[in-house]
Amino acid sequence: MIIWLASYPKSGNTWLRTIIGQILTNNFESEKVFENSKSIRLYPSKIDFIDLDDDFKQSILTEEKKKIILNKTAQYWEISQSTINLNNKTNIFKTHNMLCKLEIDKKLYSFTSLENTMGVIHIVRDPRNVISSLINHFSLNSEETAIKFILNENQTIGINENQIPQLLSSWKNHYKSWKRFPKNNHLVRYEDLILNPKDEILRLIKFLKKFLNFSISSNDIDKIILNSSFQNLKNLENKGFFNENAKNYSSGKLQNFFHLGEKNNWKELIKSNTAHDLVRNFQDEMKELKYI
Repeated sequence: MIIWLASYPKSGNTWLRTIIGQILTNNFESEKVFENSKSIRLYPSKIDFIDLDDDFKQSILTEEKKKIILNKTAQYWEISQSTINLNNKTNIFKTHNMLCKLEIDKKLYSFTSLENTMGVIHIVRDPRNVISSLINHFSLNSEETAIKFILNENQTIGINENQIPQLLSSWKNHYKSWKRFPKNNHLVRYEDLILNPKDEILRLIKFLKKFLNFSISSNDIDKIILNSSFQNLKNLENKGFFNENAKNYSSGKLQNFFHLGEKNNWKELIKSNTAHDLVRNFQDEMKELKYI
């Protein structure tokens, strides 16, 4: 059965993977952090949708072709997950896909179901801080473009890079979708992980022990916090231990994945009207999450 590590992009998913990877492998070597988290791979990926490979052979994908690829992906969400679960293991996957249903030819296709999923670790981050990270990661040319990205109810990622598409929708719809998952729903705020890492890791361990057998000491947790610090992750990226960087669409060069970390303070980085737009559009959700 699957446990999802679900988040809107640039909300701390990779960071949390490094923490869980150390917990599950019981390996606390500083330079092994990314290697330890490799078992928590991205879903959906081409390994799950082999039959879709031919659809990406065109160098330029039209909007109609992109829609066909997204629809084919949706039709195989649950089929591929049922295949994965034949291994009779606890499978943890990273995903940015929203928890949704798509209607295709008058039939509904769900991203997942209670038959395939036993829980979710849902990571959220203040959208005012997500904005600057989106600009860097997706090579967006302005805050206005980033606002359109985060408000777009039809937003997808991956397809332009010849990857299996992930349907994000807006930040608001994404958050509300995973909030609705009915069982074993563990919420992590990025900000709490910064301010109280030990408490949050203890909460996470308690959740994971519902499904997995492992032992971990207080000293191990201290090592995890040090190994998963922004500075260590950035140093490892600079040494070439990280291979999930995005490319700058203009220059073709790889972007720094670990960009600002704790220094990403929306009050200093984005325009006041950008912050106001986000609060106006996401007011109820931001209040619920105690961001405002």
